[in-house]
Amino acid sequence: MRGSWTYAAIALLALGCASEPKADESAPTPKADESAPTPKAPTPPVASPPSASAPAAKAEIHASVAPIQASGRTCREQPAQDFLLRKDQIAKIGASKEERASIFAARKRSVDYRTQQYGHVSGFGSRRDNKFPPYHYAKRTKFMGVPVVVHEKIIPALECVEAALRRDCTEHPYQPKSVGGIRVDNTFKDYEVSNHLYGIAVDIDSHLNPCCHCVGHWPDADACKRKVSSVYERMKMPRCWVEVFERYGFHWLGHDELEDTMHFEFLGDPDKIVE
Repeated sequence: MRGSWTYAAIALLALGCASEPKADESAPTPKADESAPTPKAPTPPVASPPSASAPAAKAEIHASVAPIQASGRTCREQPAQDFLLRKDQIAKIGASKEERASIFAARKRSVDYRTQQYGHVSGFGSRRDNKFPPYHYAKRTKFMGVPVVVHEKIIPALECVEAALRRDCTEHPYQPKSVGGIRVDNTFKDYEVSNHLYGIAVDIDSHLNPCCHCVGHWPDADACKRKVSSVYERMKMPRCWVEVFERYGFHWLGHDELEDTMHFEFLGDPDKIVE
């Protein structure tokens, strides 16, 4: 029974699955006028007819934009919900009273929503919104063949991402070795609560995709010391992966001030993942 889970149980579930802890992207062609008189001047050479491969190419284009199917259901594309983004919940030095009130309200709205949807994290939100902790809803699944434990509500989203990766990122093959999911310890030490605690975040190959502005050893990673023109150059994971994740409700923290390139968190609407 899920209700009998303990912190020890979820830790055992996640054993071997979690990555290193961190501190806490036509109109048809008009027909020729057949009634027009034939010109007396020499007609130009007739263009070659379309090649036999043209229909196949058109079919390929249609296939590339066809909806993704996962577990027999049609996946919906959706963006992350803006009010859940971390950037609007960070304290600002010198913020006015109005700005501080706005930041506090953004944090509360985010925590209340996540509590209702995914479970109550001790010290954050109200148990009245959800009497169970997130690990009560945790399930083991596989992503790209790698085991991971996440909140059951986002498993369909991961399935949609995997199906899209296998279809749309074949020119940039990448096979993860480790995928981290739910945790029971908060890696943020102040007013923030990591989305790993809600079971809605995954870390992919932390040893290859660093968090250059996290605390601890991360800033010392070779990839973080290199001068680059884009954060994408600091990671081994293809940019195509970021683009696919973000089509299905995930937010990539590589966009965040942390430059956390391993980290994807589901900030979409869990009720709109599949049709």
